[in-house]
Amino acid sequence: MAQEEGRSLSEARSRVGVLHGITDLGDKLHFYKRWAPDYDQDVAALQYRAPRLAVDCLTQALPGPPHAALILDVACGTGLVAAELQARGFLQLHGVDGSPEMLEQARARGFYQRLSLCILGQEPLPSSEGGLVCLTTRTNPSNLRYQEALEATLDGLERAGAWQRLVAWPVDRWELATSELEVGPGTSDSDGFISGIVYLYRKQDVAQVEGVRPSSQPPADL
Repeated sequence: MAQEEGRSLSEARSRVGVLHGITDLGDKLHFYKRWAPDYDQDVAALQYRAPRLAVDCLTQALPGPPHAALILDVACGTGLVAAELQARGFLQLHGVDGSPEMLEQARARGFYQRLSLCILGQEPLPSSEGGLVCLTTRTNPSNLRYQEALEATLDGLERAGAWQRLVAWPVDRWELATSELEVGPGTSDSDGFISGIVYLYRKQDVAQVEGVRPSSQPPADL
């Protein structure tokens, strides 16, 4: 059993390590097409915590009962976030993803009321003007360039008055590193884990986006 678990972890690290090196969109979608049947097993082997952490953050921030909230799960993959949401009483779940094969895995879970194919950055999201936006990413050295680009985009949305930051929650034990290149100073590499972060924003209404300055209220924290 231990040998099988070790092989599973090794295979998961190999696959995710390959994914982290893919930059071309077409190549990435092709990778997800082949990966979809093994995705859940691999992220479980890596002890990937982002879905649960994101739902922890949303649960504390959303007003009202969970069943009244409408959730749009962007880049929903196989539906791991939906599984966490459904377990906590969230019932109105819509998902979008760029991979038809990942959407098929998500559809099999039976948690989503609607699933749509949508390639991020190329097609508009089916979302309303208001509401909360929760994002997650790794903060280890190998993901630094992506994180900096994401932060720049988020800062631009704040300056424009489109989004208001509520939470930036650093997390030490995000997932197991896939290689030594992923760990370094400032990461939780002593036990094999890398770090990550959960962001929570509030989308502002159209009037604010068109020129009304966002609230000067300091951001909340968990």
